[in-house]
Amino acid sequence: MRDLELLARIEWNAPIPERLDDSVVLNIEDVPDDVADALARPAAAIVQCAICRRLCVAGDFTWKERELCAWDYHAQVFGKRGPWRNGAYEDRHFETLPACAYVAPPLLDEVSVQVVLATNALDDAVARSIVNVLLDADPQRAYLAVRTEGGYTVLREHAPAGSQTGT
Repeated sequence: MRDLELLARIEWNAPIPERLDDSVVLNIEDVPDDVADALARPAAAIVQCAICRRLCVAGDFTWKERELCAWDYHAQVFGKRGPWRNGAYEDRHFETLPACAYVAPPLLDEVSVQVVLATNALDDAVARSIVNVLLDADPQRAYLAVRTEGGYTVLREHAPAGSQTGT
C-alpha cells in the first residue's frame, strides 16, 4: 500500500499496454498458468447470448446465425434435437457440420453425450476418413461430428443403463 501511495504522490503513470504478457506483468511466474495464457491472448469482442443473455465471446458459438454461450450451444446443438446421424458422412455433410471454438465435456454430461474421438492438427482428408471409419463401425448408434478450431470432435449419446457401450 505504501508503494501505491508513493506512486500516487509523484503522479506516476504509464501507458496502458496493448497486450498483457510477461514483459508488462510483474512476477508473471506467480500468476497461474491458465491466467498467464489468457493474458497472452488478444482481447476478444463480447456479445450477449441470444437465449440466456450471458456474456460470451463473439464467434465462438454461433448456431443458426445466433450468438450463443457455451452452455446454450451445447444444449441446443448437442441435445436431442441436434443434427445427429447414423453411418458415415458424405463429403457434402462435412461442409455443413456444426462448428464451434471447443467442446466442453462437463457441459456434455448435462445432455447425456460423450466425446468418443477428437482430432487435431491432421490433414483434413485424413481426419474425415478417421471419423467415417468410426461411424461405419457402429451404424446403429447416432453420432454427431463437430468442427472445432483444430479439427473434428465426434460425439455420441451415453449408452442406456444395462446396454453394451459398443465402440
